[in-house]
Amino acid sequence: MDHVRNTRGIERSHPGQKTLDGAGVKLTRLLSQDLQRRLDPFLMLDFFGSAEADDYRAGFPDHPHRGFETITYMIEGRMRHQDNAGHQGLLETGGMQWMVAARGVIHSEMPEQHEGRMEGFQLWLNLPAHAKMGSPWYRDFTASELPRVEAAGGPVAVVLAGESRGVQGAIQRPLTEPLILDIRIPAGHEWHQPLAPDRHACAVLYEGAASVGAETLKRHELAVLSDGPDADGVILHAEEDARVFLVAGRPLGEPIVQYGPFVMTTREEIESAVRDFRAGHFG
Repeated sequence: MDHVRNTRGIERSHPGQKTLDGAGVKLTRLLSQDLQRRLDPFLMLDFFGSAEADDYRAGFPDHPHRGFETITYMIEGRMRHQDNAGHQGLLETGGMQWMVAARGVIHSEMPEQHEGRMEGFQLWLNLPAHAKMGSPWYRDFTASELPRVEAAGGPVAVVLAGESRGVQGAIQRPLTEPLILDIRIPAGHEWHQPLAPDRHACAVLYEGAASVGAETLKRHELAVLSDGPDADGVILHAEEDARVFLVAGRPLGEPIVQYGPFVMTTREEIESAVRDFRAGHFG
C-alpha cells in the first residue's frame, strides 16, 4: 500500500552549521555527531549550494575515509571523483556517486566548472562492524540511470536507494535498508511515503514550501521525523512547488566512534586507522 494513514511528525528542526570543508568549500552541515545516535545509521548530511565559484572552486583534494559509505547527489553542477583504489568518475547534474570506503580509501572530489551553480547533498551511511574492513567500492550513476516513480497528480521521486511504490532504487543495502528520495511535489499535492516503525527518518526542504502533516518544513533545515508505532509513514504536502530530500534507514544499534574521516566501533580501531593511513595502507 502506498497510502499513509497516520503521518509521522517533525520531532525537531535542526538548522545545521555553516562551515568550510575540503580546501575551503562553503556548505551547511545538517547532520553531525550530535545526531548520529538519533538518526543511526546515518552519520553526516551536508548541503552545498552556491552560484559563486569562490564558494566551491577549491573542491575537496585528496583525503581519507574508513568505516562507512558516502553518497553524493548532484542537483546541479559537475564534479570529478578519483581515488587510490583506481576508481574515477564524473558526477553531473542529476547524478549520484556511491562510494564504500570500508577498510580505507583516499579520494578527491574536484569541481569541473569555474562558473555557474553547484548544488547537492552528501550523506554518510554507516557500515556494520563486520563490514568496516571490507574492500572499497565505487560507482557513479547518471541522471538517466536513476529510477523515477510518479504519483497521481504529478509528484515525482528520484529513487536513489531503497524502494518506493514498487520501484527499486539504484542501490540496495540489506542491513541498513536506506531509503533516499529526491521528491518533486507540485503545489497543492501530496507525497505519501510508507515507512516501517523501526526506521529512523529525516527530511530537508530545499525548494518551495511544504509541510509534514500540519507542521511546516523550514527551508534548508534538517527535519528529524518522529518515531512511533502509530505512524505508518510520512505525508508531505506542498503549499508551493517543492523539492524535498527524504532519507530513512534501519538503525544498526552499534557503537559509533568517529575521529574525523574515520568511523569505527572502538577507540582502538580508530587508532589502527590512523596508523594504517600514515603507513600508506589505504586503497
